[in-house]
Amino acid sequence: MIKNKTTTGFEFEIDERALQNYELLELLNDVDENPLLITKVTKMLIGAEATAKLKDHVRDEDGFVSTEEMSKEIADIFKASQELKN
Repeated sequence: MIKNKTTTGFEFEIDERALQNYELLELLNDVDENPLLITKVTKMLIGAEATAKLKDHVRDEDGFVSTEEMSKEIADIFKASQELKN
């Protein structure tokens, strides 16, 4: 299990097997053509419960979840997981 946190302090865990999941690789390949697939990628990588917590982490005082902020967090999660994997 990979445990880390993003630069904004969101703590996450990734099952190392998720990084070896062929279906995740397929989704990542298709994200360029269909950016909406990033929602599935995130759930596959950190799980549905952690994804909900991530949304709460970036939610502003009005309850708005910014796609830009989510994208930054997701990129940070990928970066951190790759650094730990190496």
